[in-house]
Amino acid sequence: MPKVRHYADLAATLAGLMWLVVYWSISLSAQLGNLEPTLAALLLLGTTVLVTFVHRPTRVLLRRYHVRKRRTEMWMHILALPLFIAFLFGVTFELIFTPLSGVQKLLLFNVVATAGWLVFIVTMLVKLGTHKVKQRRKA
Repeated sequence: MPKVRHYADLAATLAGLMWLVVYWSISLSAQLGNLEPTLAALLLLGTTVLVTFVHRPTRVLLRRYHVRKRRTEMWMHILALPLFIAFLFGVTFELIFTPLSGVQKLLLFNVVATAGWLVFIVTMLVKLGTHKVKQRRKA
């Protein structure tokens, strides 16, 4: 497997982890009633984005097709599907039991987004494993 795909997997995995930190910090801030965890997570995210755009080798690497493709897959796993699934679970729970507060809905989304990120990592590992097996069979 070319190095760019390994970098793409690593970049998408770390980007997903950064966004999960932001999601969980928002949940923690809502629970504590204090904005400091969210501000710290956003500062970390902003610093990472700034370094990514200023450091030329990283900027060139992140423009490649495979990185954009992996990031799109990552967004599907940690944002699009978790929003839909958390919405369905939340509506179902509210219809059967009791209404959820905003903090509880956010916590439900965070749990589903974290599970989606873990599924993304397992998917990347399975793709890597199948590619390694195919390479060994060809050699």
